[in-house]
Amino acid sequence: MEKYKRQTVEMSKSRLEMTKKAREAHQFNIRRSLEHRLEVARAKGDENLIRQLEAEMRYFS
Repeated sequence: MEKYKRQTVEMSKSRLEMTKKAREAHQFNIRRSLEHRLEVARAKGDENLIRQLEAEMRYFS
């Protein structure tokens, strides 16, 4: 029974770690995408889009 409890705890920790890594990767990808979109908006001089993307960057920071 003790072995089963240990395995269950380890599996839970493993799932939590995988979830944390997936969340971090997702956040990184969102920021990277926003940075690229902001760069393109600045190159085009689209002030409305720049303001919107800057607000999104602050939200995800």
